[in-house]
Amino acid sequence: MMPLPDLVQNLPYLLPETERLDMLRLARTNGVGPINFGRLMCLYGQASVALDALPERMAAAGRSDGVHIPSRSDIEDELERLRKMGGRAILRSDPDYPVLLTHVPDAPPVLFIQGDAKKLSVRSIGVVGARNASSAGIRMSGSLSTELASAGLCVVSGLARGIDSAAHEGALPWGLTVAAIAGGLDYFYPPENAKLQAEIAEKGCIVTEAPLGTVPQARHFPRRNRLIAGMTQGCVIVEAALKSGTLITARLAAQYDRILFSVPGSPLDPRSRGGNDLLRHGAVVTENAQDVLNQLGLHLPPRNPAPWEKGSPQKREFSGFSEPGVRWGNSQEDVPDDLQSVLRKVRPLLSVTPVAVDDVVRHCQFSVSAILTALTELELGGIVEFVPGGRVALLPNR
Repeated sequence: MMPLPDLVQNLPYLLPETERLDMLRLARTNGVGPINFGRLMCLYGQASVALDALPERMAAAGRSDGVHIPSRSDIEDELERLRKMGGRAILRSDPDYPVLLTHVPDAPPVLFIQGDAKKLSVRSIGVVGARNASSAGIRMSGSLSTELASAGLCVVSGLARGIDSAAHEGALPWGLTVAAIAGGLDYFYPPENAKLQAEIAEKGCIVTEAPLGTVPQARHFPRRNRLIAGMTQGCVIVEAALKSGTLITARLAAQYDRILFSVPGSPLDPRSRGGNDLLRHGAVVTENAQDVLNQLGLHLPPRNPAPWEKGSPQKREFSGFSEPGVRWGNSQEDVPDDLQSVLRKVRPLLSVTPVAVDDVVRHCQFSVSAILTALTELELGGIVEFVPGGRVALLPNR
């Protein structure tokens, strides 16, 4: 018989169904990203209360086009479509949310998955690289992933052409592979990987931050990369140019304190220059699976409660930025006396090129709490967006 503590841990998170629906509605509301979701949940305690407050907050933030909040029936219809295709939604506060991702400050409030959720919280390693990979790189990715999966590690990649596809195929016979995708579960991208995506959904797991109906676009891929970096103990880079999406994953992995591995390549091949540069900056030289296994811990850390969960150590502090003590409660300390003064100082520091929130803080005389409040209002107003890695950017034409 299963011990009582284990039994309790395996029960679904005991939220009222209406609150679960409202949390999904809040996550799907335009202008509410992962950072804002956590802040709103901490300020109001319940998604239903936050939803009631949103129209007034967005109007105060200067949003004139209104706010689109999905209805409960819209969310119920979407969940039913997910169910029919073997998928479901996992909230940040659910016990089967990826355990390592709970330690990422900008973790998505909701994930959509298809397959075995248990694969999301086992010892895992990212294997990523070039789409236009060489035959040697593809062979290395496949054989390395086969060795890692046979040793019990789950291989996480992005289902792209080249290195990613080879990584999934190498680990698939063990059923130890997770594909993080940029679009909805109802889209196959690239189209030629439709069969591979279906096999991963059957034997492993597909995970995405994007709801059904989302067509993969360039701006979605950094969020996909964040999932790969956040769900794994480390990332192996197999062929990456100096300016490539693969290096975005590497940078995020470093920011999340994951271990970076890189397969050395020929200095004559542009596809190897990014990976070789990582080696010069301390990435672990990787020639076989043992090079990876020697560096990884045998146990995962305990699950980190969501900031808004009762009793969470993050209830009043948020560790997503280098400055300590960012308050997330609803005390008067959270609201600066003159929000407009903060906004006037913060706005010129922003551009369409993402900038670290830490950098904004360093260039302002206001408290971290005041600056985060200002950025929250700007996001609610549709002026900025938080992007993976603790950064913020102006939206185009703003």
